[in-house]
Amino acid sequence: MSQHAALTQELDALRVHYAVHMPADIAAAMTRADTALAASGIVNRALKAGHYAPDFAAPDANGARVRLSRALRDGAVILSFYRGDWCPYCNLELRAYAALADEMRDAGIQLIAISPQESDKTVQAANADPYPFAVLSDSGSKIARNFGVAFDLHEELRPLYARLGHALPDINGGDWILPIPATYVIAPNGEIVLAFIDTDYRRRLDPADAIAAAIRANTPRRKAA
Repeated sequence: MSQHAALTQELDALRVHYAVHMPADIAAAMTRADTALAASGIVNRALKAGHYAPDFAAPDANGARVRLSRALRDGAVILSFYRGDWCPYCNLELRAYAALADEMRDAGIQLIAISPQESDKTVQAANADPYPFAVLSDSGSKIARNFGVAFDLHEELRPLYARLGHALPDINGGDWILPIPATYVIAPNGEIVLAFIDTDYRRRLDPADAIAAAIRANTPRRKAA
């Protein structure tokens, strides 16, 4: 079974699980919030392929600052915005990329994963489930805002998230802002060559597609070397 097929099956199985076991009031509230977010126009406002990625620097799980422009000197970057280590869909996606770490390294590709979690909580998550790539803390969702993928969690969901143990102000350092789980493939010159932006956090880009786009973005650079 391919990594993509495995990830898709796991995401679908998780969706079915929650559809069966989620309390009805929470499921209805989430459906209303999903509909409102989809209608908000955030996908249209987010950066797309053909735009240039804004540079940023943020701390990784060890406190070292990782800068996008520096990473791009070594080749294409896959940039993954995820909600946090509390999100099971996000964890499935990141584990799928972790399984492809050797392939990405051999192709000269770096993965940078970004969430709004505070750095100390990012450290805890990395220690519990270490990933072979940079996991950055986007304090105040500044990076997500610059890419146009940040949004305020619907007010109806806030007490429900708290009830589920996901009070975002405690996790993110004071706000209810989340990123749409977006994936960007960025060429060494900073151009976005692929953008996956979806308001449904249960859907994710096939890692194989992201890696293929990153390999293509690296090809001119390698020919010129």
